[in-house]
This record gives sequence, C-alpha cells and structure tokens, in this order.
Amino acid sequence: MDTFALVVTIGVALFFTYTNGFHDSANAIATSVSTRALTPRAALAMAAVMNLAGAFMGSGVAKTVSEGVIQTPEGSKGMGILFAALVGAIVWNLITWYFGLPSSSSHALFGGMVGAALAGGTTVYWHGVLDKIVIPMFVSPVVGLLAGYLVMTAILWIFRRTNPHKAKRGFRIAQTVSAAGMALGHGLQDAQKTMGIVVMALVIADVEDYGDPIPVWVKIACAVMLSAGTYAGGWRIMRTLGRKIIELDPPQGFAAETTGASIMFGSAFLFHAPISTTHVITSAIMGVGATKRVNAVRWGVAKNIVLGWFITMPAAAVVAALSFGLVNLAVL
Repeated sequence: MDTFALVVTIGVALFFTYTNGFHDSANAIATSVSTRALTPRAALAMAAVMNLAGAFMGSGVAKTVSEGVIQTPEGSKGMGILFAALVGAIVWNLITWYFGLPSSSSHALFGGMVGAALAGGTTVYWHGVLDKIVIPMFVSPVVGLLAGYLVMTAILWIFRRTNPHKAKRGFRIAQTVSAAGMALGHGLQDAQKTMGIVVMALVIADVEDYGDPIPVWVKIACAVMLSAGTYAGGWRIMRTLGRKIIELDPPQGFAAETTGASIMFGSAFLFHAPISTTHVITSAIMGVGATKRVNAVRWGVAKNIVLGWFITMPAAAVVAALSFGLVNLAVL
C-alpha cells in the first residue's frame, strides 16, 4: 500500500508539472509569438528544449519547497497531505487555464501545500512562507514593473536615432535569445518546485533521507514532463499575455523577456526564492507598455490578472483542504 501511495503521489506530481508546463508556456513565448519574432510551433519547441536544460541548473528552489514551507509529514497521512496539495494546485491550474488567466502555478502549489498541511495537522513554517513566498510574491511584480519600464526607456534612448524598421528587424532576431532566456529561467524555477515535492514523497516513504541530494531520475522526470507540457502549449493564456494587456512590438517584447529572465535567474541563484514566472513576465509587460503612454496598457485586464494572483494561494489551499478531507475519509 505504501509503495502504491508513493507511485500515485509521484504520478500526480508529474501531472502537475505537465499542467504547469502548458499553463506557463505563455510566460516564455507569448511576447515572441505576438510580435511575430517566432512562429508558435518554433517558439514552443525552443521553449520546451530550454525548459529541459533549465531544470538541471540548480537545486536551491527545490530545497526551499521540500524543507522550507511545511514540516515533512510522516506515514500514509503524510502521503495523503502531499497528494491533496497537488490536487489543489492542479484544480486551480485547470480553472485558470480554462478562463485564460495567467495565474501562478507556483503559488497554486504553495497554497495547496499550506491548505493540505493545515487540514492534516502538520506544522506550517509561516516564517518560511512569509520570507520565501509571500514577500517575493509582492516584491517581484513591483521589480518587474519598474525594471521593464527602465529597460524599455533605455532601449528607446539608445536607439533613438536608428531607423525604426531596421531596429524592429534587429529586435525580432534578438527576441529569439531573450525568449530562450525566459524559457531557461522557467525551467530553472518551475521544474525544481515539483522536484521538491517528489523528494518529500521519497522521504515520507523512507526511500530517501532528509537532506539527501535530488536523485537524477527525479530531475529528468520533472524536466521532461515540464518540457512536454510546455510543448503542448497554453494558447488561451498566450492570447491574454501577448495581446490583451498591450499590443507589443519587437523592442518591447525583447525588453519584457530580458527583464523577466534576469529576475528569475537572480531570485533562484541569489535567494533560492521560488518566484512566479507569471507574475514577473506579466508585470514586465505592463512596465514596458507604460513607456508608450500609461493608458496604452489595458489596466482593466491587468486588474483581473492581479486579482487572480491574490486569490490563487487561498483558493488552492481550500481545494487542497477539501481534497485531504476526501482522502482521509476514503483511504486513511
């Protein structure tokens, strides 16, 4: 029974990674596709490959997820808590994907973990939740907005005397690089989040010891599922990010992607903070758009997206708590 529970939990974790991939593929490539720098299929293929590569670039974020959010629960109850946390995250991912809202898969997962832990009577490390999740959740969009505005302002000043058509052609090529950086950062951040969950499941099942390095097969499995989900593509969310917030041109797309990728790499390597790729790229797009004129950004769409960010953790927590209740009745 324990082995079966472990296999099911890991399977659900990998399915979450897949939904994370198609939910968040828009983060990496929406700007490149909307500016026609890349065709949708070429962009998805490039993003899938870079996601795969990014997953192997570090393990700091995975460590935060597996050790810094909730106390590792024990036994079959512990496995039930992890299972319920993942169900909460998956359900929220699918709801927001259906409505084309670029909400955060990461915060859906953290909300699920907290909700399931509370329902199962496991300790939540509130200082860890505050320091590594809640504060970055508020800070990263502000940084993204300001940095996007500043990067775009610098580009406009540097290329002020360049022929606009020539500049756009050059930035269309440059966007291939910035989109690749964005996808690499997405792999670095998001594949590790699921690795942290799988490691927790292995510790609960006594297959791994607390603090052991992440097994290579876990890295490969999470990377491949994220990559496959990315290639499947989340077209609904892509339309929201690429067109509905603001109509982007290639220099703006390059500025937004460069800003987003820089923030993701910085937070992963310097702070081991699992930030949301969705929050970062969306706020960078808003900041870049505001350089044109403030009302060029469709703030009504932006407001709905931001509201979605704030309800993601509580909503996923509620679904996860209910899921744990059902699991508890049925199995535990």
